[in-house]
Amino acid sequence: MPFLSDTLARVSPSPTVAVSQKAMELKAAGHDVIGLGAGEPDFDTPGNIKAAAIAAIEAGKTKYTAVDGIPEVKQAICAKFKRENGLDYVPSQVAVSTGGKQVLYNALLATLNPGDEVIIPAPYWVSYPDMVRLGGGTPVIVETTLEDGFRISPEALDAAITPNTKWFIFNSPSNPTGAGYSHTQLKALTDVLMRHPHVWVMTDDMYEHLAYDGFEFCTPAQVEPGLYDRTLTVNGVSKSYAMTGWRIGYAAGPERLITAMRKLQSQSTTNPCSISQWATVEALNGPQDFLAERCAVFSKRRDLVVAGLNACDGITCAVPEGAFYVYPSIAGCIGKTSAGGTVIDTDEAFATALLEEQGVAVVFGAAFGLSPYFRVSYATSDDALADACARIKTFCAALA
Repeated sequence: MPFLSDTLARVSPSPTVAVSQKAMELKAAGHDVIGLGAGEPDFDTPGNIKAAAIAAIEAGKTKYTAVDGIPEVKQAICAKFKRENGLDYVPSQVAVSTGGKQVLYNALLATLNPGDEVIIPAPYWVSYPDMVRLGGGTPVIVETTLEDGFRISPEALDAAITPNTKWFIFNSPSNPTGAGYSHTQLKALTDVLMRHPHVWVMTDDMYEHLAYDGFEFCTPAQVEPGLYDRTLTVNGVSKSYAMTGWRIGYAAGPERLITAMRKLQSQSTTNPCSISQWATVEALNGPQDFLAERCAVFSKRRDLVVAGLNACDGITCAVPEGAFYVYPSIAGCIGKTSAGGTVIDTDEAFATALLEEQGVAVVFGAAFGLSPYFRVSYATSDDALADACARIKTFCAALA
């Protein structure tokens, strides 16, 4: 009898976490490394949010809470959805979990049966397919292209839907590409979904407030109210509010789904951190002016990185609509050899050699389901980004 579960054989450790861990280990060992792998803002959590958490501690709000969130945080989430997305929810339709990842995982585990299919556009956030597999489902990967702005077309979505399709996972702005869907582009997708009433929609709106050049964020149930009863709208405070370590994600959707997710969470983590919940109340209800200020900083960094990477031999980098990632192509580098003697036959080989020879940590494209690319997170300082781009340029110039 094997000791470990067969389920583990269906999944792999997170590549993005692995890259960040490797960069930290090299730095600790004294190496000069610039880490561009972590999807984490370098800004601090705003002071009013930290103060709310301290006040909660001092008031003794340190006990267990309701499984999926205190009433105050659920009310704040309902108000946010109404204010920013025009979506009406009541607290019984809201779930709060230990990060957005747990929200997604709970929903998939609560709904998937063997044979169920989940459509995932590629490139995708690394955890989507593995969470589907852990839930017993089958990920159906639909590749997008650089030429199409890394957006799934209505035709490709329609072709991927079968009688076994249970979910379509939608992420805009995207991790890893930063690609965003306009209202018109999203409406074309929701029109397809309206023709297939058995397909549910799971959104990942984590980068909602990180949008540039006038790009206007929208979410599926907002664009097509007919999808309201089969959409789980997922969001959180990690990225926009620089609260990654606080571990709060949330979602709203049909009550029967939320009830199932609550049941699952009651037998896993139970409630998310009480202190983090009170901080989230302040994040959602408090001043929002800093969001635009930080967005402007990220937009400037995006432009710096896009220009720097497009100046590198063999690299083509698109201009993303949002998030804090770029996803450059290295098609022009494939088949060459680095100065250190590494044959660049894959994007993983490129990323490995870049780290070893120039001390720049990025995540290779195969981890996101589309090669030959790599992901850069520009959620770090201008100086670090300029230095990293210069090193990447040196690395590419030496390829032969």
